[in-house]
Amino acid sequence: MVNDRKYYRVKLRNAYGTDWRNAARYTVAAVWDAHGWIWHGYEVVGLENIPQDKPVLFVYYHGALPVDLYYFIAKIFLFNSRLVHTVADRFLFNIPGWSILTDVMRVIPGTVQTCSTILKEGNMLAISPGGVYEAQFGDSYYQLMWKNRVGFAKVALDAKVSVVPLFTKNIREAFRTVSCGRRMWSRIYAKTKLPMAPVYGGFPVKMITYVGEPIPYDGSLTPEELKLKVANALGDLIKKHQRIPGNITWALLERIRKKEVPPESKEL
Repeated sequence: MVNDRKYYRVKLRNAYGTDWRNAARYTVAAVWDAHGWIWHGYEVVGLENIPQDKPVLFVYYHGALPVDLYYFIAKIFLFNSRLVHTVADRFLFNIPGWSILTDVMRVIPGTVQTCSTILKEGNMLAISPGGVYEAQFGDSYYQLMWKNRVGFAKVALDAKVSVVPLFTKNIREAFRTVSCGRRMWSRIYAKTKLPMAPVYGGFPVKMITYVGEPIPYDGSLTPEELKLKVANALGDLIKKHQRIPGNITWALLERIRKKEVPPESKEL
């Protein structure tokens, strides 16, 4: 941790000599990275699977709150100096003060054309096909809730980039949505597209983001075929690394165990 603090100081000192946006990015990244390490013992496994100096599309499972994605973006930015652009739901851009943060951290509403352009410019981009729906109505069984969404697959095929699946162990044990009244919250969401289901948690569970092997561009695939291929790859990460159903107590115990508790997974 001492070496990490020295590393942060050097990075921040250098950043403040550049433009304010870059300095702000390093400051936000340092805060998130420190928070992830202290509160969740956050780690990333499989960084070698990220193509170097190439555009890449990350596809991830969306927890009730995507704090794991913030930790992942912070770590990539601090140690590789590459900013992962992210796609967020449109309602977030109506929140006062959010616009300046989205500008600095490169958060976008995310049309297919916009996302494809970002990748064609050589950037990295993260998308959760399940989005807010998966965040609100997913549970400790970690089933993907993508419905018929193939936009991310269209983006990857148009930009001709690899897709890298991401999954964070215990993300549903850190924060959860209330299970009571789910049908009511679902009806409200269907009408308003706003995430109204209450979220609780903030538990200091162990978090590990697993970076899967890249799925290379294949122009012969249709968007539907690529979607299925990515879903299977992400599902395999979940089966391999996550205890199903998730358990908050076990996830907390993993903070103090030297070895990872093996998952006891059922079929998703």
